[in-house]
Amino acid sequence: MLEQPLLAPADARPGVRSAAILGLGHALAGKVVPTRDIAARLGVEEPWLVRRTGIRERRHAAPGETLAGLAVRAGRAALADAGVDAADVDMVLVATVAPDQILPNAAPVVAHRLGAVRAGGMDVGAACTGFVSALSLATAQVESGRADRVLVIGAETLSRFLDHDDRRTAGLFADGAGAAVVGPGDAAIGPVVLRQYGELAGAIFASHGEQLIRMDGHETFKAAVSSMSSLSLEACAAAGVTLDDIDVVVLHQANQRILTAVAERLELPESRLVDVVAGLGNTSAASVPLALSLARADNRLRQGDRVLVAAAGAGFTAGAAVLEWGLA
Repeated sequence: MLEQPLLAPADARPGVRSAAILGLGHALAGKVVPTRDIAARLGVEEPWLVRRTGIRERRHAAPGETLAGLAVRAGRAALADAGVDAADVDMVLVATVAPDQILPNAAPVVAHRLGAVRAGGMDVGAACTGFVSALSLATAQVESGRADRVLVIGAETLSRFLDHDDRRTAGLFADGAGAAVVGPGDAAIGPVVLRQYGELAGAIFASHGEQLIRMDGHETFKAAVSSMSSLSLEACAAAGVTLDDIDVVVLHQANQRILTAVAERLELPESRLVDVVAGLGNTSAASVPLALSLARADNRLRQGDRVLVAAAGAGFTAGAAVLEWGLA
């Protein structure tokens, strides 16, 4: 059901400038929550929960910590890394499913606090695929010349929406933010392949009334593995490369079982896979930029690398892209 035909390699597009990631930043939520504490509340053994998730600790928002605050910290770090003044940003995109209020959206609040006085701002709602979706929008704005600098932030405070007595979700979801500045550059962001599978909308949801995340773990596992695997191949084909040409793979850090299953299906060596889920948990839209930023801080990303990013999440949504890495 989730399999799609591969895209033909993208042709060169005369007159379209390349868009690249110019800077990265991240912010970790303030409260460290070890798996032993969650296991004790659920009445299960810690090793059992670790085996099911691969997560040993995660970050939850500390008292008084907000999604906007995490997004601002990550955005400020990315702007500093890119050497871009907030006043020169044309657009701020915040990928999230957990804004601090129903209204206003997070993006205008974050843009104001950063000092992005002339930027447009909007939230992007695609759950765990949110950052990849927002990256696609930012890339198109830069490629077309409609914007020169776009700040893309993935931020979540999903601990607010957890049933802490639900074994299916209590040990998975976490809080944090990651950000990237997108602008003209030679190290291009390749075509971004996006898909939706609305027939699976019931696999992960949170109702207005209950406001708690509910998940069918089995269906979610199957859909995430299938979609991230197939779209990774599509993104490579669209970029005119193969998986053998990819140096670093950054998947949505959903849980260890999903990461392992995608890597096995694509026959990816462990050395190429960025894996930070054990210490951060599933941070939804923040997951991919957090992993990118941490990988770069750990010298995993080097100039000239080809980086595959892929994500899947509630909706059901999925997306992938190949990035030519240009940051020293």
